[in-house]
Amino acid sequence: MKTNALILRAAALGLTGLLLGCAAPQPLYQWNGYPAQVYSYLKNADASPEQQIQALEKGIAQNVGTHAALPPGYQAHLGLLYLKAGRTNDVLHAWEREKAAFPESTQFIDYLIGNLKKNGT
Repeated sequence: MKTNALILRAAALGLTGLLLGCAAPQPLYQWNGYPAQVYSYLKNADASPEQQIQALEKGIAQNVGTHAALPPGYQAHLGLLYLKAGRTNDVLHAWEREKAAFPESTQFIDYLIGNLKKNGT
């Protein structure tokens, strides 16, 4: 009788482990409509830079409660939209956040910042 109880416990433990192992993984990035925003920007859609900025900022606000990070390029694209809207201080902040999140982007972002300062924008 003890053997059967031991076998049942082992089977239950194995089944529990199997079920926990099959749980859906959490996404690494929270995209929040970012690909659609980039597509819209590249296709010169009707949305103004301010409308696109609002959509991306809404995505950032939605991301606050999650543990997922913004995807690569999110802050850089937001900086580009800020630039089109004439919001220079916001451009620099967004690009600095991109560099902090993705250090591999530092060289490119520094190039963009250098051009921004050189053009006096």
